[in-house]
Formats: sequence, C-alpha cells, structure tokens
Amino acid sequence: MMSTKTYAQLSVMMFLQFFIWGAWFVTLGTHLGSIGFSGTQIGYTYLMNNIAAIVSPFFVGMIADRFFASQKVLGVLHLLGGFLMYVSADITSAGTLIGGLLLYNLSYMPTLALVNTVSFNQMDSPDKQFPKVRVWGTIGWIVAGLVITFVLADSFADVEKSAVPMKMAAVASVVMGLFSFTLPNTPPQNVGKGVTVGEVLGLKALRLLKERNFLIFVLCSLLISIPLAFYYNFTNLFLNELGMTGVAAKQSMGQMSEVIFMVLMPWFFVRLGVKKMLLVGMLAWVLRYALFATGNTGALVGMLYLGILLHGVCYDFFFVTGQIYVDNKAPKDVRASAQGFIALITYGVGIGLGSILSGNIVDMFTTEGVKHWGQIWWVPCALAAVISVFFALTFKNTTVEQKA
Repeated sequence: MMSTKTYAQLSVMMFLQFFIWGAWFVTLGTHLGSIGFSGTQIGYTYLMNNIAAIVSPFFVGMIADRFFASQKVLGVLHLLGGFLMYVSADITSAGTLIGGLLLYNLSYMPTLALVNTVSFNQMDSPDKQFPKVRVWGTIGWIVAGLVITFVLADSFADVEKSAVPMKMAAVASVVMGLFSFTLPNTPPQNVGKGVTVGEVLGLKALRLLKERNFLIFVLCSLLISIPLAFYYNFTNLFLNELGMTGVAAKQSMGQMSEVIFMVLMPWFFVRLGVKKMLLVGMLAWVLRYALFATGNTGALVGMLYLGILLHGVCYDFFFVTGQIYVDNKAPKDVRASAQGFIALITYGVGIGLGSILSGNIVDMFTTEGVKHWGQIWWVPCALAAVISVFFALTFKNTTVEQKA
C-alpha cells in the first residue's frame, strides 16, 4: 500500500514535470515570431522536441535503466535542462537557438519515462494508483498557463512574446532537479541484462502489423499526428495575432477539458466502442481546425474557445483510446514494446513530420509578414478529414476491438 508521504512526493514530482513543459512549450511559437523567426524556422524549432522523443528511449533503455537509480538520473537531467533552457532563453540567432533547444529537449524528454518508472516502482496497484498521481501532471501544465497570464503578465509587458516563460521553465527545472534527489530510491531495472536497439524502439511489435486492423490503426495514428502539430506549434501565435489577451491561461482550458473527458471515458466506451471512439477523436480535429479557420475575436469568438475546449475529445478519444486498444490487442510479451512503438510513431515521427509541414504551410500563406490564418487552418482540417474518412472505411470492429 502506497503511503500518504509517497503519494505526496510522486504528485509533486508529476506536477513539476509537466509544469516545466507547459511553461515554455505553449508560448514558444509566439516568442519566436516576435524575434523574427519564419514559420518554417518555428516548425524546425518544435521539431527538436520530436527528435528528442525518438532519441530518448535509447538513453533510458540502454543507459538509465541499466546503470543508475532513476531518481538520480532524473535529478541530473533536470539540473542540466534548467541550465540549457536559461541560456537558450537569451539567444535570438535561429541556428544557435534551435541547437540549444535540441540539447534541452534531449535532457527533458527522457525524464517523461523516468517519472513513470519512479512512480510504478512505488505502487502495488498501478492501474488504480497511477491515474491519481498522473492527474497532477495535467494540473501542473494548467497552472503554468495560469501563472504566465495572471502572475508574470503583471510584471512583464507582452509576456507571451518574451523569453520570460522559458526562464520560468528553467527555474522550475532546477527546483525539480533538486527535489528529485529526495524521491524514493528506484534502482536500475535491467542491471546486467542485454538490451537491443529493436527492444528500445519497440520493434518486437512489428509482428502485429501482419493483422490488417492493427496496421490501419498504426498508419492512421501516424497520419493524424501530422495535423496535430499545427495546434501545438501555432495556436498561441495565432490567438495572440488575432488580439486575444491572456492566451496561455485560455489555452489551459484544453487541459481542463482533458481531465473531464478522461473521467467520462468509461461511460463513452460502453456506448461507442473502440472504432467510434477513435473516429470521434479524429473528427474532433477536423471540427477544431474548421472553428479556428472561421472564428474571430468578435462575434465569433465562441468558435475559438470551443476549438480550445475540444482538446479533451481530440486527445483522450484518439490517443488514450489508442493506448487502451494497443494494450488489449498486443500479447502480453510484446505489450510494452507495442506501446513504445506507438509512442515513437505518433510523438516522434508523426508530430515531427507535422512540425516541418506546419512551418512550411504558415510561410506559404504569409504575404508581406501577414499570416492568413483562415487559409492556414483549412490545411490541417482537410488532412484530418481525409484521414478520418479513410479510417472509417477501412478499420473494422472485431471481437478484440469490441473488448477493448
């Protein structure tokens, strides 16, 4: 039974972990635009996060998991990350800043797996205990947006255009680094065990691709992640350019809806099943981008808010449902490998391709420094619509899918 002290430690750890990410990730595009970055350069800057997502399993699986206690690696990486982020915050040269944020992301992304390792090592019933800890991560992301809008904005003009949120992330990272050394000991999980590249990348799960439905699911997961990058990389810049105020706090409404729909997911599962849940999640992206393309800060401002609030459906119905589907579809011996493979496909390859494409599309629809956001948002809208139709026509419900 996990003690109250341990639950409190893990909750603070998860809060800080995602507070750090939410502090810089949301407003970065607006800051980069203010210092003269083109859409393509903004896309490549966010790409550094995706590259690190691909590389980080190698570090965790082949080094951290074999030689060092997880909480100590977590501490060192966050202290290093705090330094790298603080230095990067004052850089305005595109090439140098992109390089600095690559190094930062290489230090941050492995910590996402490490906080899970520390958590699971202290739990005797992870399926019941982990969600109660993980929800504090979402709360941390929300609080970061609220602090930017309601605290930092009082002291710094145009705070979302500035590097101040990046410096807040750097300070929080140092705090997290020091706090990590107080966490319960989590010894390396695979001491003396050989680990292959294939195991790290989840390639054992490739055998599942022989099954038609799983292949379609993987392909659609990859493709739908491409338009997803448009939202993560450019929504803050878009809303700021429209003249909306307090955008960071308003965007946190998306994470609030994520928590609500997470709670409601069991109710929807019973009534919709896997295929309809996944399809609703994909169609929510279509609707979100259509709302962004047609909304404004005047009479149609409600469209923009609805587009933000749809995040709970967009994320939970597709990505969380997808994780549950994989867990039910994969045999026990490749279950962890399959989850790692899907994470690589979506957060690494899919959103990485989307980061490149989104930046180029923004530049394509920019004339004399003016971004034509309506035209920009119709591109991911159309992409998501085509992918949704393809999924609806090709993915078939079977006994396993219905069970999931």
